[in-house]
Amino acid sequence: MAGTLARLIRGAADARTGAEECCDLCGAVVTEDHRHLLDTGTDGGAELMCACRACSLLFADDAAGGGHYRLVPSRRLRLPPVDTAALGAPVGLAFFVVGQDGIPTGHWPSPAGATRWEADPGAWRRLVDGCPSLATLQPGVEALLVHTARGAEHHWIVPVDDCFRLVAVVRREWRGLSGGDRVWGAVDDFFAQLAQRP
Repeated sequence: MAGTLARLIRGAADARTGAEECCDLCGAVVTEDHRHLLDTGTDGGAELMCACRACSLLFADDAAGGGHYRLVPSRRLRLPPVDTAALGAPVGLAFFVVGQDGIPTGHWPSPAGATRWEADPGAWRRLVDGCPSLATLQPGVEALLVHTARGAEHHWIVPVDDCFRLVAVVRREWRGLSGGDRVWGAVDDFFAQLAQRP
């Protein structure tokens, strides 16, 4: 999803410079809080696309567009602590997306973008058994987002675009080899805002 990250970074830059961001389907100017579609038909995987309100309504039904475009939901659900160590998470800031095949992939934000690894499907099933809310995760468009670095305790089901916003924050704020205090302050701010979003 390299194109996804580039698109979200471009959108953030457009917002800072006052440039208008547009719907990727019809070209209409979108609001800052616009929705996204997951385009599952791109070469090399899936990509997030900006959608105006009218276009997002067209794809509110999962069957619309033959499943080629899927509307990213807006649900944000805080979970009790979830032990992701069995999934092989090498860091305390990571997100997990389940594919249509039920196989989870893990990602962690880095200064180079989202780094990916294959999570153990058996460990994922055991995690779901311990936290039934994870069974409601919509494949490809929702993620388990976890932040346990530096004493934090955040476990969320979020829209996948939130995860790529976080990746963009980490890329923008990272300094030196360890990231520096600036990046962790920005990550903490991201999670504070996440808790306040509807």
